[in-house]
Amino acid sequence: MTEIYKPAIRAFVVASLLLATAMLMFVAVNTARAAGALAVGACGAFGEAYDFATVAEARQTALSKCQGPTCRIVTVARRGCAAFAIDFKDPCAASGWGEGPRLGGTQNAALEACYQHGGKDCVIRTFFCDARG
Repeated sequence: MTEIYKPAIRAFVVASLLLATAMLMFVAVNTARAAGALAVGACGAFGEAYDFATVAEARQTALSKCQGPTCRIVTVARRGCAAFAIDFKDPCAASGWGEGPRLGGTQNAALEACYQHGGKDCVIRTFFCDARG
């Protein structure tokens, strides 16, 4: 084989490997689990579930993780994020939650909701993004 063809063959092999890697990543991302849920209760209690195959599974898991009789599902995230904020000084007082496509905006929404409900020193208690969020 001449020296002219060696770089072309190397470029072809590299391009083929890159294409194969990109295809595998595309398939993996599109088949990823993409359902999540956030449950909240009194005094900062929460339960979260993310990257589940179905919304029903995510809801059930979030409720089972939340401690207390007042727990309820506040949001279901499909290919997105959720966050829960509480008042740091008095977790039984104000709280808030948010949901959205990106983590930063979701956390901001949770903090804003906490302050709107009377919180004085709100902090993020938990957050998640599912596989696609």
